[in-house]
Amino acid sequence: MIDEEKDGLNSEETAEAETAAENAEETSVSEKASEAEEDPVASLEAKIKTLEDAAAADKDKYLRLLAEYDNFRKRSIKERLDASADATAKAALEVISVIDNFERAMAAECSDESYKKGVEMIYGQFTEVVKKLGVEEIEALGKEFDPNLHNAVSQVEDENFGENTVSQVYQKGYKLGDKVIRCAMVVVANP
Repeated sequence: MIDEEKDGLNSEETAEAETAAENAEETSVSEKASEAEEDPVASLEAKIKTLEDAAAADKDKYLRLLAEYDNFRKRSIKERLDASADATAKAALEVISVIDNFERAMAAECSDESYKKGVEMIYGQFTEVVKKLGVEEIEALGKEFDPNLHNAVSQVEDENFGENTVSQVYQKGYKLGDKVIRCAMVVVANP
């Protein structure tokens, strides 16, 4: 009986040991399964992070390219406008030299009134063409001398004018918008 009891105890102990071993195996298997599940999750999270970083880098490249294209477009428009203004200024400068000659012709004495009137009419047409191009005369006489607008060719002392004032204009100056296309040749009083 003692042997039987021992065998019973042994079988109970063996059964408990087997149950404990099975539980340990199940725990180990479930731990391994959860570790296996964590590894794919962690690996997927790492892949997601890598893809998000790549997408952010691509977005940054796209935004930089977009900004660069926008700057190029604006620069191209500005260059075209500048080229157009330069061409207009160059053409206007050629017409202005003809206007200067007409002014000299009108200042000369002429006995034929119809001839003089014809010269004045042509002069008027040329000045209208220049105005249509957007070219304006730079006012100089009686104004303060500005080296950006005036080219001083002489200086005089004159009580009739203030200090550093334009007293005489030899040649008119012209500008296109804010750009000076020809400075006025002037005499400066009381420099």
